[in-house]
Amino acid sequence: MPSFSAASEAQLGTAHPDLQRLFREVVRHFDCKVLEGHRGQEAQNRAFREGRSRLQWPNGNHNAFPSRAVDVAPFPVDWADTKRFHFFAGFVLGLAQSMGLKIRWGGAWSDLTDGDRGDLNGPGVLQDLPHFELLA
Repeated sequence: MPSFSAASEAQLGTAHPDLQRLFREVVRHFDCKVLEGHRGQEAQNRAFREGRSRLQWPNGNHNAFPSRAVDVAPFPVDWADTKRFHFFAGFVLGLAQSMGLKIRWGGAWSDLTDGDRGDLNGPGVLQDLPHFELLA
């Protein structure tokens, strides 16, 4: 059975307890790596400058402590295999629903209902495939 490395556990430990519970169950069925949980000011603003985030500090869900977002990728990580990220996300979303958790995946921004992030469904949309966040 897959399990998290010490580095993944450390990142997951900075996340909201519901995300910890979800991804500890995910890894029992699907090998994955936690890339990032909480993101500090410097890291958030760097992600914004590099185009990996649309939000500056402190407006991202990674910026709360504990973090309301995590970046998790199927392991081994192959950024070119986007179909695998989609399959992984479907598994995570289904498991979250069965656990009574409401989450959103960064590869499906079309489900945004908060209206405060503009049109993220048009050309040049940020596809954040490893991103999962709790909904309020």
